[in-house]
Amino acid sequence: MASVTLSRRAVLTIGGAVALSGSAVFAQTTRVAKIGLVQSTTGGSAALYGIQQKQAIELAFAEINAANTLKDIKLEAIHADDGADRGQTVNIFQRLIRQDKVVAILGPTLSNSAFAADPIAQQAGIPVIASSNTAPNLTKMGDFIFRTSIPEDQVFPTVLRYAVQKRGIKKVALIYGLDDALTRGAHDVQKKAVTELGLEQVGIESYQRGDVDFSAQLTKIREQKPDAVILGTLAEEAAAILRQARQLGFDDKITFIGCNANISAKLFDLAGPAADGIIVGASWFEGYDSPRSKAFVAAYQKRYGSSPDIYAAQGYDAAYLLAEAIRRADDVTNSRLTRDKLASISDFEGVLGRFGWSADRDATVQPKVLIGDGKSKVFVAAATS
Repeated sequence: MASVTLSRRAVLTIGGAVALSGSAVFAQTTRVAKIGLVQSTTGGSAALYGIQQKQAIELAFAEINAANTLKDIKLEAIHADDGADRGQTVNIFQRLIRQDKVVAILGPTLSNSAFAADPIAQQAGIPVIASSNTAPNLTKMGDFIFRTSIPEDQVFPTVLRYAVQKRGIKKVALIYGLDDALTRGAHDVQKKAVTELGLEQVGIESYQRGDVDFSAQLTKIREQKPDAVILGTLAEEAAAILRQARQLGFDDKITFIGCNANISAKLFDLAGPAADGIIVGASWFEGYDSPRSKAFVAAYQKRYGSSPDIYAAQGYDAAYLLAEAIRRADDVTNSRLTRDKLASISDFEGVLGRFGWSADRDATVQPKVLIGDGKSKVFVAAATS
């Protein structure tokens, strides 16, 4: 999203003579705000989220620049793919801060990477806005860390209460990824919610990143005859688990309850009809009925030829929030001032709805309970009555 910097003095000449009564015409100077985009556009499951985030943020920057929303300030995105490798994320953050001199960073895609790299930005005084990190306590790393993605501990208890009330769930089994901060964090939240609701926990199974065969874990779970299976997984693993559970003859009455990371448009492509009925919680879904949301969906579809998912929506709002902070700061290099202006935004009208920041700089968005329609390949709002 590079911007062309105009010359400090532009003079309109005709045949070598200075026009307009001999006076020079001064072109407006363009100031460029360099912003780091750290999204995983490769790296397995992470790319399902990272590509959507990157596209939505670039869409937002294009809209802002085209509309001259920031007047003489143009936003320039410096994107780097960390490949879902936390070591790479650390290297990228260091380069963006030390060499590229970015005023802020949007990302990274995975909570695992954020826990490794965000402290670097915090120490350097560079604001970071996450739009897919949902692990608990992430923003507590420092006052320069923000996120538009609602943390799991603010979403899952609502989802589980809904499932208990509507499906009569009493016995649950859990399966989660051992070696990812997001999935481990989601699992911890899920276990706590299960305990607080007094549900019987009949089994816990785990897996490691890269696993594709979950039949052993699912066979053990099936033998315990749970009313629900709770997933602390990324979307690709969730899709495989849903498919394989159906292949193993899981009773259709067993409810699958997912975490934030399962809310990807690709879940339905990967799981097919097996994703039918999965219950999740989210800050947004494609059918959300608001003018701002509908305009975003239409613009995204026009630009990319596909529908946005929740991570695109959260990334889009993150981009507009940062742009508003830069507008208020009226400075393209002062990261601390940008951070302070970002923190001062309290009534933002975004794709996710109207929100501000909590004391820990999480977006104050009301979570929504969604149910997967595997046939139509969309999430729909759950009936609350």
